[in-house]
Order: sequence, then C-alpha cells, then structure tokens
Amino acid sequence: MDKLNSRVQKLELLLRQMDKIHLREAAEMLKVSEMTIRRDLSVGSGPVQLLGGYIVRNPQGRGRLDYHIFEHQGKNIAEKMRVGKDAAALVQEGDIVFFDCGSTIPFVASQIDPSIKFTALCCSINVFLALKDKPNCDLILSGGRYSRHNAFLNPIQRTSELDALCTTKAFISAAGIHIKYGVTCFNFEEAKAKQLALAKTQQSILVIDHSKFGVVEQAYIANLADFDFVVCDKDIPKSFYVR
Repeated sequence: MDKLNSRVQKLELLLRQMDKIHLREAAEMLKVSEMTIRRDLSVGSGPVQLLGGYIVRNPQGRGRLDYHIFEHQGKNIAEKMRVGKDAAALVQEGDIVFFDCGSTIPFVASQIDPSIKFTALCCSINVFLALKDKPNCDLILSGGRYSRHNAFLNPIQRTSELDALCTTKAFISAAGIHIKYGVTCFNFEEAKAKQLALAKTQQSILVIDHSKFGVVEQAYIANLADFDFVVCDKDIPKSFYVR
C-alpha cells in the first residue's frame, strides 16, 4: 500500500468514530503537512473528502457507515488518539479483553496491532466496528436493546455475555472523575455494565482524557482506587492520589 492510500485509510478509520476531523488535527495525527492532506484528498472521489476545513466521509464514496454519531466523539480527538495508542499497547497475545462503550474506547480498539491474537468482548456498535476487521480478533458482541444516544446494547435478559466471560483486561471509559464522588458516567445502564466488567476482570484499566478530571455525572461506577491502571493523556493531578 502506498503512503497516500495508507493516509486515506487511516482517515477513513477515524471517521468511523466521529463525523468530522479538522484538517489541522488530521495533519498532526498523521505527522504530515496540511498541504499533503489537501493533495491526498484532491485525487479522485475516495471515501473521504475535505469540506470547509474539515475532513468528512464522502456520501458517494466507499466505506459509508450508517450509525449514530455522538456529540462527544468530535471532541479532544488528538488526546483520545494518544490515550488509545497507549492503552492499545497493553493488549497482549492471548488476552481476553472487555471493551467498554464511549467515545474514547474505539481509539483503543482501532490501534491494536492486527497481528496480535486476542478475544474481544464489546457491548457497543462503535467499538464493534473498530474491531470487526482485525483478522486475529475473536470478536464477541454482547446483545440487547440498541440505545441510539450512546450505541450501547442493553441486555433484555437477566444474564448476558458479560456474565459468562472472565476477562484478563477491561478497558473502562468514564465521563467524570472526582476526588470525593469517584468515577461516573451519564447513563445508569452503562454504569451497571461497567461495574460487572470490573468485577469479572483480572486487570481493570480506566481510559480517559484530562478533561474528565473534577467532573461529576449522575451514574456512579466505582472509586478511582478500584482500578488497577489509568491511561490518560496527562498525569493525574496529585490531589487525586490516595493519602
């Protein structure tokens, strides 16, 4: 694959997780100039296009995906890419990994080395789409009622695949982290799934960007001390350390 096609493919992958990418951010992530990307996207009618300073999917091109895009997926993209890369490096051969929902987790899933053989359990459509083309991933999608606002699958029975599988690692996302009120998210059903995943994994990994520090949302997940690792784009503030 030549460099041009490789760059376009990476942009297409990113656009499976958000509705647009600013040209400047795309240049930073691909480590090329904005002019290089402009030239890439001026060649033919590919799966992505430049529109008003933003890179978007081409509705006439290949690879169009029909699923809901969340408001938060277009925020802090560069930070989520860095966090995703660091978290993806933790996945090892033979791992059984739970992937949470949320706007950051697809950046983890998409950057896992495709040569690694592992089992993945996910409960959201956006993460499933990031994992489905990895040739060595044994992929399990937990079923249930589809929630459009977060692409989450809520189980409709008392038990689900989350109950049946003990994982070696669990990547958990959050909408807020507070010294007093702990780790929180927007949705109570999501919080239940996260808690179950935490209870059934050997290593729990909180995946966040720095904008979540000091934020409190309505659904409690766990205390920060309940996680084995935290992957973030910046150091955790010293005030969060347990004395």
